[in-house]
Amino acid sequence: MRRFAVPLLLSLLLAACAANPYRASEVRPGTPKDQVLERLGQPTRVVPIPGGERLQYSVQPFGPFAWMVDLDAAGRVRGVRQVLQAVEFHRIEPGQWTLGDVQREFGPPARIDGISPWGGPVLTYRWRDVDRSDMFWWVFLDQAGVVRRSHQGMDYVNAPNERS
Repeated sequence: MRRFAVPLLLSLLLAACAANPYRASEVRPGTPKDQVLERLGQPTRVVPIPGGERLQYSVQPFGPFAWMVDLDAAGRVRGVRQVLQAVEFHRIEPGQWTLGDVQREFGPPARIDGISPWGGPVLTYRWRDVDRSDMFWWVFLDQAGVVRRSHQGMDYVNAPNERS
């Protein structure tokens, strides 16, 4: 059994390197969709956007990155961006955005929870701020799926021990 475990593990690691969403920043405008798929692998989701489609490459629930590769109607890259960052989250408009808008812009969340006094779902995204602190961004939706508020919070699980 051990004899097969090492080759299997190496094969999985090589496959992960070949299709790596962290290399999304290397994809240039004009690249055809088939070359994107060859380079990055299958996306987490494909969603329609005006004038084309978006390939979402998310490493949620554990990783703090989600790359959006926007394609035009001809299937060529219009743009690529990593969206799990404060400047992107601040685009969320309470009272305007819905669950569909949030997931189109940020991909699937790390978690969807309920808080008893709130009444609607709470989406949790993991992200890393500019000084590399692990963070959460919470999006609170009402029962109709409309965003009512959103804000950041610190992930203290990996914070340094400040008692020393």
